[in-house]
Amino acid sequence: MPSDSTASDNTPSTGTASTGPVAVLVVTWNSARVIPEFLASLPEGMAGVDWRLVVADNDSADGTVDLVRSLAPEATVVETGRNAGYAAGVNAALAAAAGWDGGFRAALVCNPDIRMRRGCAELLVGALGDPVHGGGRVGISVPLLYEEDGTLHYSLRRESRVTRALGEAVIGNRRAGRFPRWSELVTDPSAYGRRTVADWATGALMALSRECLEVCGAWDESFFLYSEETEYCLRAGDRGFATRLEPAASAVHLGGDSQVSPRLWTLLTLNRVRLYGRRHSAPATAAFRAAVLLRETSRAALGRPANRAAARALASRTALRATPGP
Repeated sequence: MPSDSTASDNTPSTGTASTGPVAVLVVTWNSARVIPEFLASLPEGMAGVDWRLVVADNDSADGTVDLVRSLAPEATVVETGRNAGYAAGVNAALAAAAGWDGGFRAALVCNPDIRMRRGCAELLVGALGDPVHGGGRVGISVPLLYEEDGTLHYSLRRESRVTRALGEAVIGNRRAGRFPRWSELVTDPSAYGRRTVADWATGALMALSRECLEVCGAWDESFFLYSEETEYCLRAGDRGFATRLEPAASAVHLGGDSQVSPRLWTLLTLNRVRLYGRRHSAPATAAFRAAVLLRETSRAALGRPANRAAARALASRTALRATPGP
């Protein structure tokens, strides 16, 4: 449940990397349509911060790499050579930044369709290391995210629970989001008006302290896409690093097509269950899977193709065991 405290009282040891630039890490895959504006927006979003850019490209076929090298010749470009997934791209970018002389003091992980508002990064990085009530400190900070039309995006989340999956299935995640017991989604407006600690947050834009990265290690590449930021935030929380909203920082997120693409929605849904299974017993995972299946089948009955595809995959005996990939 979002609050002013973390779930863990374990305070990790202080790292040594307090100097150096902020590493701005962006993972691209056929991002030629959005990357020019992203690059153009960086000076304003990074105002007040010493920073360097790393672009990890997952084998784009639309000229993304050429655009980056033309528009941002000072950037470090890492070509993974394959569609390796988001976490693999983040790890490749982190490895490149770690090789800089003197390293980096914090990392800013960005989607290429993010447009930071002025001073966003300075606020996010400045929040890292703050102590939080109950023990630990901020290891991951996130801004307010807005849609293109100015609508606030509900980006804060609670950890998955069977009751929360049931609440979302029966009454919908936005309505259930007002009640911590019944939804992962946080929809309480007051939570977005203060420095709220959450179990995890949307990974479109997040700052991570060097200490958090050193203690928690690499991002989990087994998810390919979706749930990798969830897993990392939860892992950080286990180690005493809180994920906290910095409401003075904001950005526009142009968004993706996960909610309209049956393939991507299915991957998102399956990865939710995969992650739950790694953190809970087999009986609990079976109950969680059933609750998620209830949600998908009820929406599929309304004629929604994405939910129909997800329900079909959840009902399969092999889909959850398959390795996620492109």
